[in-house]
Amino acid sequence: MRGRLAAGETLDYRRIVPRAPFDVAAAMAAVAPVCEDVATRGLDALTELSEKFDGVVPEHFRVPAEALAEAEAQLDPEVRAAFEVAIERRRVVAQAERGDDSVAVDVAPGARVIHKTIPVNRVGLYVPGGLAPLSSSVIMNVVPAQVAGVKSIAVTSPPQKEFGGLPHPSILALCRILGVEEVYAVGGAQAVAMFAYGVPGLCEPVDLVTGPGNIYVVAAKRLLKGRIGIDSEAGPTEIAILADASADPDHVAADLISQAEHDPLAGSVLVTDSPELAERVAAAIEPQIGRTLHQERIRTALTGEQSGIVLVDDLEQGLAVVDAYGAEHLEIHTAGAFDLAQRVTNAGAIFVGTYSPVSLGDYCAGSTHVLPTAGAAAHSSGLTVQSFLRQVHVINYSADALADVKKTVEVFARAENLPAHGAAVTVRFADDPSIS
Repeated sequence: MRGRLAAGETLDYRRIVPRAPFDVAAAMAAVAPVCEDVATRGLDALTELSEKFDGVVPEHFRVPAEALAEAEAQLDPEVRAAFEVAIERRRVVAQAERGDDSVAVDVAPGARVIHKTIPVNRVGLYVPGGLAPLSSSVIMNVVPAQVAGVKSIAVTSPPQKEFGGLPHPSILALCRILGVEEVYAVGGAQAVAMFAYGVPGLCEPVDLVTGPGNIYVVAAKRLLKGRIGIDSEAGPTEIAILADASADPDHVAADLISQAEHDPLAGSVLVTDSPELAERVAAAIEPQIGRTLHQERIRTALTGEQSGIVLVDDLEQGLAVVDAYGAEHLEIHTAGAFDLAQRVTNAGAIFVGTYSPVSLGDYCAGSTHVLPTAGAAAHSSGLTVQSFLRQVHVINYSADALADVKKTVEVFARAENLPAHGAAVTVRFADDPSIS
């Protein structure tokens, strides 16, 4: 993009910057009959769909308590220690997110409005189990739900052939460590439908479904939104890095690669005002890919239309580009990175400086890693304690306080041509001629 503004060109950064195609509307046509099948046939539908989509039918769709206990007992001690650090840090931050249960505001004598927060009663948490068993998503979903005060928490994750139809052992172990006893071996759109409609004898309906998944999980969430609440419609994961000449090209390359490791559709975008840095990052990528496990997946992601290097005139234009992009994860590798981060308006999470990589946030920074994708950061937030809380106003007026605004209500009601609204106040003072 260098020089194009000076040449008088009008640039629509949102259209120009690379992004993965993600057609949720098209996927809804595929998931609609799946969800309807679960709604009407329940357990029989889950059995057939599990065989069709997962290639295995669990002996028990609800994971037995013994399986959870065994997964915890067999957990590698080093892995458990890592899990516990991540849990503790996420819980500390979640406690700060919780805020006050209620705030009372007296707008006039005897006229009080209470802003009250009430946790959702029951939630269903989806944990992906496809290309990578995202056990970290158990922490990111369960911990804020617990801190919010949700009374009933259910977790589901796809059944795995190699584990006898159970979800991945680390997912089960984390559920056990966190005290979640209701765990299901159900994946895909059918899992969302199970939570939304309930399955007699197996699973009660939930009020809210959260957690990332593939396009069919996202489509089911969109289809069933209204029957259930949802957190977001998460698309392919993405990273944007805003960097200048001071950035370490090896660090930048490693972070672009780490995000590409998630999925062939993952987006890795570098925005820089330094052609020299761009060249050095490009040169550093291939040697690092050669040392990774998932080379084919990473190369597919980095060479796809969703990834690339964007050259800008200066950091001001770079800031405008990343704001327009609204990345799920935004890293800033510049001089004065913290100050620049304060000026960002659209990002799921902002990682400041070379020692705050996205992979830190994925596991144990204490922040959430369930974040808006596909530019949704312009209007939506990541999954936090607030995602599990409802805001309710409790209105408590005395007779005198209502009398003070009687005329205001009546006038407003006439202006909106809703006279019965005004009459609902008038009737309360019909026997008191002193109140006009």
